[in-house]
Amino acid sequence: MLPTIADVLALDTVRRGNPRVVAGTDRLDTRVRWVHVGEVTDIAHLLRGGELVLTTGIALPDEPDKLAAYVAELASVGASGLIVELGRKFVGELPRCVVDTAEEHGLPVITLARETPFVQITESVHARIIDRQLEELRASEQLHEVFTELSVEGASPAEVLGQVARLSGRPVLLENLAHQVLACESAGRDTGTLLASWESRSRGVTFQQRTAYDAASGWLVTVVGARGQDWGRLILLCDAEPSPRDIVLAERAATTLALGRLLERHQESLERQAHGTIITGILTHAYADPDEAAARARAVGVPLTGRKLISVVLRLAESPEGTPDGQEQLARLGELADATAAACRDARLPALVGALDQNRVGVLLPLPPRTFAEPALNSLSERLRALFAIPFVLAAGSVVDSVRDVRRSFLEAEQVADVAVRQPDGRVFYRLPDLRLRGLLHLLRDDARLQTFAERELGPLLAHDAQRGGDLTRILRIYLDAGRNKAVAAQKAHLSRPAFYDRLRRLERILNTDLDDAESCLSLHVALLALESFRRDAPRI
Repeated sequence: MLPTIADVLALDTVRRGNPRVVAGTDRLDTRVRWVHVGEVTDIAHLLRGGELVLTTGIALPDEPDKLAAYVAELASVGASGLIVELGRKFVGELPRCVVDTAEEHGLPVITLARETPFVQITESVHARIIDRQLEELRASEQLHEVFTELSVEGASPAEVLGQVARLSGRPVLLENLAHQVLACESAGRDTGTLLASWESRSRGVTFQQRTAYDAASGWLVTVVGARGQDWGRLILLCDAEPSPRDIVLAERAATTLALGRLLERHQESLERQAHGTIITGILTHAYADPDEAAARARAVGVPLTGRKLISVVLRLAESPEGTPDGQEQLARLGELADATAAACRDARLPALVGALDQNRVGVLLPLPPRTFAEPALNSLSERLRALFAIPFVLAAGSVVDSVRDVRRSFLEAEQVADVAVRQPDGRVFYRLPDLRLRGLLHLLRDDARLQTFAERELGPLLAHDAQRGGDLTRILRIYLDAGRNKAVAAQKAHLSRPAFYDRLRRLERILNTDLDDAESCLSLHVALLALESFRRDAPRI
């Protein structure tokens, strides 16, 4: 760490000059990057900032305004301070304009009452600066070796944080962008105290820089991420301002964590691509012989021969906020695929896992002959929900005995997923018998006869709403979903009973039907479900 003005004043060579601080007494902790001796007035443009300027003042002007300008220019270029030896130009003390201008600009100014060889000051300060730089370089080299070894060994985040805590003797935490703690090494402190109200505390510590220190909280924070994709923050809890070694330690650890995640994702991505290629090949009949597909699957560690095969399709649940953009959707789907693969490993279920398209993840699950599908699906779903927080639906096709029949099982699972994702009811997984009427209508959605039926039942109502901007179709759906209970339906529609009853009468006139007739209402309900299926499956422009 660079010496401060106070450190320079403590040197024997400076103390022999009988130094006295005449301005900036509250800035003696300013760091000194270098010492520069200069007797010219226009020295400011030669400086880069952080220099301690030594002068006898012999070439400085006599005019107060020019002296003030000299001091102001030093402050403007970031000089750390000014030391003036008295006796040659200024006798006894500095002009008042120098002191006042220095105080105004926050520039420390020190006078030396005795003659002092400036070369001794520069040698002493520069020796200290170089020694510190060499010390920091050795420390950086040591940290580089430690964390390079951790990177090569593929150390986990817990192992990386453990090394940081050992090297710094301080607690260290890793959080994600939602300010949730992913890993914590307490360094002997009480973990509960460290994590108390963590999210709110963490949200209060923000920076524009990638690495920064917050004196109020005592946190040294550095962003973790690679390739422009930041995903977390590493936080080192410091009792005082961190040293350059602490900063290098935090940044090197963050780099190791980012590299580890990048390599892990790359490896996982290659595996998902390999699995997805095999699944797609089976579905598109790309393999001339089913044995070829089985051989390819066996080569990636998933045996298909002699097993019961069950196809699974996963879809992200529809969000009330709408569909995310393409990149975000693909990222979420990739995370779902990775989490599914991890859940299969945890459940000791070898499986092919890969994306089928931009909306679905496919899983081909081979089960031993005497294993039942339901327990395996339950186990997979429970483990996956523990790993993946975003809501999704898991749909399964029928169990088949050979690779030749896998395509049929997958098509069934896709249809089930397409229906279940619209109105999930909290099931652990879905199969075709769970969908009942909604599933039948989905299977028949391309049938012109079903489309004609829906149009005949609802056409006048849809035209009325379109022409007048009404919501009577929604009112009808609420009424039928409430089991024709008018009081409950009015409450769900957020309408008074008289207002709701008035809308029902208008519906009866438009549809020319009796809404108290059970068969008429059944027909309308089926038409609404069919209409929903048509609209959901319409191509998006």
